[in-house]
Amino acid sequence: MKKVRSNRKDIGVENLGDLRQFLTELKKIDDLILIQDEVSTKHEIAAVMKENDGGPALLFERVKDYQNSVVAGVCGTRERIYRALKTGRENFYERLHNAIKAPIPPKVIDDCPVKEVLEKPNLQKIPILTHYERDPGPYLTSAIVAANSPDGSIENISIHRMLVVDEQHLAIRVVGGRHIQRLYRMADKEGKPLDVAIAVGIHPAIMLAAATPAPFGVSEYQIANVLLNGELKLTRCEHVGVHVPADAELVLEGRLYPKKEVPEGPFVDITQTYDIVRDQPIIEIIGVMRRRDYYYQALLPGGLEHRLLMGLPIEAKIFEAVQGVVPIKAVNLPPGGCNWFHAVISIDKQYEGDGKNALLAAFAAHKSLKHAIVVDSDIDVFDMEQVEWAIATRFRGEEDLLIIERARGSSLDPASDQELELTTKVGVDATRPFSKLLTKFEKAKPLHGKNVAKILRKIRACREA
Repeated sequence: MKKVRSNRKDIGVENLGDLRQFLTELKKIDDLILIQDEVSTKHEIAAVMKENDGGPALLFERVKDYQNSVVAGVCGTRERIYRALKTGRENFYERLHNAIKAPIPPKVIDDCPVKEVLEKPNLQKIPILTHYERDPGPYLTSAIVAANSPDGSIENISIHRMLVVDEQHLAIRVVGGRHIQRLYRMADKEGKPLDVAIAVGIHPAIMLAAATPAPFGVSEYQIANVLLNGELKLTRCEHVGVHVPADAELVLEGRLYPKKEVPEGPFVDITQTYDIVRDQPIIEIIGVMRRRDYYYQALLPGGLEHRLLMGLPIEAKIFEAVQGVVPIKAVNLPPGGCNWFHAVISIDKQYEGDGKNALLAAFAAHKSLKHAIVVDSDIDVFDMEQVEWAIATRFRGEEDLLIIERARGSSLDPASDQELELTTKVGVDATRPFSKLLTKFEKAKPLHGKNVAKILRKIRACREA
């Protein structure tokens, strides 16, 4: 039976940690496109998302066979993620580090938007997308999964892909060593399944926190609360002992059974290629909490949003690791490297050898890092033409190339040994050698006369016209 609550005063109240409030912001700056054509959850929405990758967020208002709208690409650009956190590129890493080091518990409330409707589960009533041609079925890709240790002392929030098996079951991909794996093994020792809550339709700050590799025992909700300036609110689920964002659009309450496994995959991951098929645990859905008119939040596998959510926290991790050995200016995990396998790092070189030390620190910080380039601080790591110029003019293969064979890599890398997770890592030190005059490595600049600025303004105006 469906239970509808309608006597709450706080439904519809806009909070900083609310997805709808953020969508309103995007609409005001023309960074959200409303699509009123009818589209199907099977391939069509994903095809539009693919063509729009890196563009404005999308709101599909008419979804075939469903009453609910689908929102997509919410975290699809760096700028939107920075906007959600009320920050900029310059202090993003510092904000994330501070949130990890000094997390703050959120407030827990009872009456809230996500408890507007309580009903029995039926996954086929939710507009979950089938994305690519070889997908075995619909996949939840933008949901966070919350779970606690059996004694309730440890809370973990993480992001996983989940394949719809039937009306009440999902197959969840759990990478070895993830915190949720430790939690369900703890529960299994006590002969119990692991209570989980799957939240869909949440603010980007919560998504980013869930994707951040925080130490085991640090709740990602507390990290998100700092990123949201203390305004995150949680609520306790109706059927499982787990907390979820009070402003979420949809929550699936379930139990994870680690010894009940089914084949999961193939699935398109950050490489934009199909990952291998594996036997993965089952989650049984036992209850649903949702807003009456909930938005289903979609994320394109292998798209820029997927890669940014994975890569930005790793950039922060690499930044902190390199900062421990040499002054650092910036880190970029570029799209061409899947925002995961490649890194460009700019440093203020103090001594010969700093470039290689920075490379070693970066490889140690991120095991999946395959190729890394270190440049001087005068090079913009987000401009790959400048990076290529630095390699062309400041790199010598016999002196500046670092090769590490049979190092641990990523199971997602199709060129690696995916079973043993072994690869070869390559580092490029494209910093200026101190053995030559620094002036040899500076780009020539023309002297500007008094009329140059005026002429350049006219040229820009002509181009814009």
